[in-house]
Amino acid sequence: MTLASVVVGVYLERKVSAFIQDRLGPMEVGKWGLLQLVADLLKLVQKEDIVPAAADGKLFLFAPFVIFTSIFAGFAVMPLSPSLEGSQAHVGVFFLMTILSVDVIGILMAGWGSNNKYALFGAMRSVAQIVSYEIPLGLSILCVIMTTQTLNLQTISYMQGIHADAPVYLFGIKDWGIDISQVGGFLSWNIVQNPFLLLAYVVFFITTLAECNRAPFDLPEGESELVGGFHTEYTGFRWALLFLSEYAIMLLVSLLGAVLFLGSWNTPLPNIGNLRLADWTSGVPGTIWGTVCGIFWLLFKALAAILVQMWVRWTLPRLRVDQLMFLCWKVLTPVALILFLCCGIWRLLMV
Repeated sequence: MTLASVVVGVYLERKVSAFIQDRLGPMEVGKWGLLQLVADLLKLVQKEDIVPAAADGKLFLFAPFVIFTSIFAGFAVMPLSPSLEGSQAHVGVFFLMTILSVDVIGILMAGWGSNNKYALFGAMRSVAQIVSYEIPLGLSILCVIMTTQTLNLQTISYMQGIHADAPVYLFGIKDWGIDISQVGGFLSWNIVQNPFLLLAYVVFFITTLAECNRAPFDLPEGESELVGGFHTEYTGFRWALLFLSEYAIMLLVSLLGAVLFLGSWNTPLPNIGNLRLADWTSGVPGTIWGTVCGIFWLLFKALAAILVQMWVRWTLPRLRVDQLMFLCWKVLTPVALILFLCCGIWRLLMV
């Protein structure tokens, strides 16, 4: 699934950027340029794997695998449907945030091991950026954990749909007596049940752009300044691994955002009277239809987030380093702290 998402993501990025810039994008290789990525992959596989003479061979060769492994390990705890639960870890959110932090070590290994000043500057920028933006990112995720009272991603998913074990009241207010778990749809999503989580999702989305080194936070790969950033000296298969990891982390954070804030694999369509849209488009857990519906809705939400990431990349200019840090420490972190406090008060009032 991840490899397929990379193929689709690269093609979409080329077409989306072409649409925004009023051009066609790849058109010559295959119908509508569909085979352009295949041609690029064949080219990368055939390229020579060059190791600079002055590089630290072990660090240089091992770094792409550290980055690749740390990102792909995060998919182990991601629930795709009611019956496809991944590792079913009760501390799935904690594991995901922990394993993703290993990515920083791989980037620093790549920059230092290349023995190239541009690669080292790119790695230093990347480490400073990722470590800084993990603070507001973690606080936005803690807002969800405080509201749901669990670290289990599958439990969070069940709480946002018609399959919830316990009644879910509208906005958490029991006095209203409106059981949203019987209605389902977008009304049971976390961003609707707790209005502060809508703002927390905005913080989450911005910080994940920085975590993925996506524009306007692509300073570690600033081509106009650093040639290519921490992967300047990489060629062939190892460069392909770094490229694959970039699109994989885009998918991972988009899936995580969908699970935590946007109803996970639950349908956005609610039950309205006798029109049982949520029932029809969700299926029964454990059945083939339930699995297909769950995977479809989760990937649909993740793809929508990825398209917004691409739209942002080809619309906004790159920030300066001082603007990047100002946004993190003086804007997003205080906002995330206030949201964390508000979510705590909301939880106390709604119990």
